[in-house]
Amino acid sequence: MVSTMTPAKTPDSNGNGSGTNGGPDAKGASVVVNAIAVLRTFTADEPLLGVTEIANRVGMHKSSVSRILATFEQENLVERDPETKRFRLGLGLIAVAGPLLAEMEERRVAYPVLRQLTEQTGETSALMLWNGDEAICVEQIASHHQIKHTTPLGARYRDAMSASVQVFLSTLPAERVRELLRSGTITFPGMDDDGLAAYETRLRDVEQRGWAGNYGESSMDEVGVAAPVRDHRGDVVAAVLIPAPRFRVSKEQFESLGEACVAAAAKVTTRLGGRPAN
Repeated sequence: MVSTMTPAKTPDSNGNGSGTNGGPDAKGASVVVNAIAVLRTFTADEPLLGVTEIANRVGMHKSSVSRILATFEQENLVERDPETKRFRLGLGLIAVAGPLLAEMEERRVAYPVLRQLTEQTGETSALMLWNGDEAICVEQIASHHQIKHTTPLGARYRDAMSASVQVFLSTLPAERVRELLRSGTITFPGMDDDGLAAYETRLRDVEQRGWAGNYGESSMDEVGVAAPVRDHRGDVVAAVLIPAPRFRVSKEQFESLGEACVAAAAKVTTRLGGRPAN
């Protein structure tokens, strides 16, 4: 999956991506924004990238990208593959993200439930959080099957048909959903007024049924079910996701996976001090 991101601004004569004559503070902020954009080009599907590839994706000069990568390499945030000379994310990022993951209550309380869910269904289970405009995986228990679908930590989903994205969108005001779809932030190929109306109906069905399904709609080889996790205030704070190969899941089994996902999400909700929806 290739992530969607906002391109960096057109570089100025110094190659700093600002394109304005702002003062030092403005230029410093631009450097940080561009550095973050470089990090975000790496995904689970494309863990190795070259300087030219990154520069093309973020809209920066190769020299600027090289300087950013050199700094990241010194701090172990990226590392260079000795054979291809391309870059991948480095172990130094774990030191940065570790304290956040350790303190993330949803992840901590969900872990034993996810393990049990994978043992029960035989399929991968994952915990997803919403980042305002995308679903992000923060925990995963992979299936024991040789052929399986996984959701690596940090994987991001912006497809409107993705089960976890449906869960989160079903909790948002209709106007916000339309804004995300019409802007292309959430991808929905072939969207027109009729398609948008049908999708909004689908989200209402997700809310009423208690889980979302994706039976080969975003990828013909994969199915997915997801159910919401609520906190003590009743707010949806996460989603439990089960992705699986389509060939292994009949329509009847698909419904069973949905029910298992709802039960697992209810357990996580209870462990967070919330009350599962009736």
